[in-house]
Amino acid sequence: MRAWQVDELGEPREVMRLRELAGPPGPGPGQVRVRVRAAAVNFPDALMVRGHYQVRPPLPFTPGVELCGVVDALGEGVTGLAPGDRVIGNPVLPGGAFAEYALLEAAAVFAAPDALDDAEAAALHIGYQTAWFALHRRAALRPGETLLVHAAAGGVGSAAVQLGKAAGARVIGVAGGAAKAAAARELGADLVVDRTAEDFVAVVKEATGGRGADVVFDPVGGDAYTGSTKCVAFEGRIVVVGFAAGQIPAPALNHALVKNYSILGLHWGLYNTRAPRAVRAAHEELTKLAEQGVVRPLVSARLPLAEAAAGVQLVADGRSTGRVVVLGD
Repeated sequence: MRAWQVDELGEPREVMRLRELAGPPGPGPGQVRVRVRAAAVNFPDALMVRGHYQVRPPLPFTPGVELCGVVDALGEGVTGLAPGDRVIGNPVLPGGAFAEYALLEAAAVFAAPDALDDAEAAALHIGYQTAWFALHRRAALRPGETLLVHAAAGGVGSAAVQLGKAAGARVIGVAGGAAKAAAARELGADLVVDRTAEDFVAVVKEATGGRGADVVFDPVGGDAYTGSTKCVAFEGRIVVVGFAAGQIPAPALNHALVKNYSILGLHWGLYNTRAPRAVRAAHEELTKLAEQGVVRPLVSARLPLAEAAAGVQLVADGRSTGRVVVLGD
């Protein structure tokens, strides 16, 4: 089978290599093998290739942490699934999704929503689960509250915009550049701030009559986090999702004390081991929202397998809007 491999860490365009490998691999006990139909590119893919992610698979490895595929073979002891089932999930590293075949743990396989095509379904799992847990489980977002979403046109940010609107919140999106700002508006954000032309802190304060945002969804860190502390509401909640800016803030806890706001961490991957039933319940809710047309992943680029390295580099450089998806042949 064909698969992309990384032998040394570095920039995706330089270290990812498309190879012909022996295979496809056979599923072990409790696993399923899928033929990959679409693999969504995530920022962690870029971090993993660069060696900057908390998960460091042994070299060589195949990147790609999220896919939609068709079940091809079942491992020993697998029940409830059958060859031909269309599913989504996270492949078992070091054999990632940028390949013709991948292995998944059967317990972490989910039915692909019929309302979404392969590329959209591939982009539903990580981003929308992250946004769901951030907004509902961690921040307890309530109807009528103001939600501030950083990187609102990005992979997880676009999911947060749609889920915030679905929850009845007023959504203010922050994006970098006119094109990304336009995408955030199309996603349904009530107000969009182009951070390259406006001060989002001033805009949020003016739009809320000085109250500030009740919930902040922050996958960026750096200046985005610092600014958020200046425009978060009394008893507001800042959910720290990631550090795409490359700068990890050192929060002044006395400031949180004085303003009465909460700083909440969200590492969605932990729920797969600590609370897997909650992950499955969230998938059921997301599937319903997809069927209702309330959520639909914004797929900005659909690339052939041969261009996967270029897709990962696009996301690594912060030049993508929505999700970049690599399609199976």
